[in-house]
Amino acid sequence: MNKRQGGESLMGLGGGLVSAESQKNLTIAEDLCRKKKPEQALPYLLKAMEDPNNLDADVQLSFLQPNYDMSMEVLEAAEKKGRAKLKRVLGPRAFDDNGDRVGTFWTLIETRPYMRVLQAMVRIAFEKGDYNKSANTMIEMLRLSPGDNMGQRQWLGSVLLQAGRHKEALSFAQEWLQLKVRRTDDPPLRGGCTFNAPSSDPIPQADYQRLLDHCDGELLYTAALAAFKVWGADSQLARQYLRLGAKNNPAILMRILGRVSRPSGLNNLPRSPNGPEYAHDYCWLTQNLWEEPDVWAWADGDQAKSYILRTCSRGACSRREEQVCEFKRCHACKLAWYCSTECQKGDWRAHKPDCKQHQEVKAMTRAMMY
Repeated sequence: MNKRQGGESLMGLGGGLVSAESQKNLTIAEDLCRKKKPEQALPYLLKAMEDPNNLDADVQLSFLQPNYDMSMEVLEAAEKKGRAKLKRVLGPRAFDDNGDRVGTFWTLIETRPYMRVLQAMVRIAFEKGDYNKSANTMIEMLRLSPGDNMGQRQWLGSVLLQAGRHKEALSFAQEWLQLKVRRTDDPPLRGGCTFNAPSSDPIPQADYQRLLDHCDGELLYTAALAAFKVWGADSQLARQYLRLGAKNNPAILMRILGRVSRPSGLNNLPRSPNGPEYAHDYCWLTQNLWEEPDVWAWADGDQAKSYILRTCSRGACSRREEQVCEFKRCHACKLAWYCSTECQKGDWRAHKPDCKQHQEVKAMTRAMMY
């Protein structure tokens, strides 16, 4: 829901609910904040807020507040204001389960500023460590928009784990990992937030093979850790999820078992499915849980570890890692791994075209984001 692309870029914020002057001032303020110039941004932001319909101005203001309570106060006021506005625009039953709007918010351009307010509440609550607030806000977002057009399924399972709500985290992951959901792209009921009792049954071999064919690695790792927390190290299901996670996004397990430092924030670079950027963000969300001694020892002792040991990328070298993250990867593209400086230098002529192309694609994608 990038407001600078798609329908809102043509029709205006919320489909035209915000004045052009307010939107212009907000754009200037956001760009200055992105350049880390909040003092210069504030006058433009205050001008943007003169239009009470500009909820995105409230969102930006919340990130400039000095503490959690003040940030959340700004967002909670914006949420109430936005809810009241949507009831006037969409009808008084816009938020009722038995109305005709809930479940289809993703189709309504008027709802998007309101949903961004909720998304900001998720982020700020998580960073404060208020995991239940963060999780419950995402559950509401998925009730309103089960199709998850804001990417909440990459976060909710992790935040439920942080909140100690292990059975709910496992139930959520299992709902999204259902083969029928993956086959049809139809979301599970309430966006996976019905929280039925999770299944402890091992995954049948035929289904296991299908899950090897591109699943969200974050969901698989969440399911693995949740199943471990619920049923312990002997759970066959937990081990299956861990191995599937290692196959789908090995970078997550590499960071964990390689004891790479937990990221200090999100990765805002362009991303591909199950790429290193998703691994970065997942570890920002959950790495402390995987570093617990019993969890780490369980993961380190599993067969999944063998899936993430790298072979040197130089064609003439067949050396394989003995320890996770023993080899160094190409700093530019982060796709090639080398056992030594000599091998990296020796492979550069062969690797250079792919490396440069990958960097160019990344740069082009990044430019299109802004």
